[in-house]
Amino acid sequence: MTAERKVILYIATSVDGYIAKPDDDLSFLSIVEQEGEDYGYADFVESVDTVILGRKTYDWVMTHVPEFPHADKNAYIITRTARPSAGKTTFYTGSLKDLVSRLKNEQGKNIFVDGGAEIVNELLNDTLLDELIISIIPILVGSGTRLFKDGRPEQVLELVSTKQFDKGLTQLHYKRADK
Repeated sequence: MTAERKVILYIATSVDGYIAKPDDDLSFLSIVEQEGEDYGYADFVESVDTVILGRKTYDWVMTHVPEFPHADKNAYIITRTARPSAGKTTFYTGSLKDLVSRLKNEQGKNIFVDGGAEIVNELLNDTLLDELIISIIPILVGSGTRLFKDGRPEQVLELVSTKQFDKGLTQLHYKRADK
């Protein structure tokens, strides 16, 4: 029996907990851009074969790049509006909990949760995130889209690693303590 696939959130946030400024503005992420530094992203993406993200996040990405960056992976765009699949990208309108439960029981690499906040918080409400890799950007943005919303169940985490980078980004890698 192979190990169960892990559902891993890999995301960046401001020190005060925002993943975007008002109007989905992600410009603050640029303060840590550095030639030749991807903060472990390429290695992380190699460890996954499935990506889950919300429709708003998907739409934002598609307005900023010529093609979907995860087109080579099994991608599930969580949406309320049915759309036809495009290659390996599925627009999924069903239960997120059911989807994750099914995916975790299939063979494969780990599952990358790429945002946004609604998806993250729904997964936290159902205690479906196994690991969280959170890159802290050295800025207080003041308002916008919060990474974590109130009202979810408490979940104790165990620190796996901490990495500090030249531009001030600190990456925290946690796993759920009960896993």
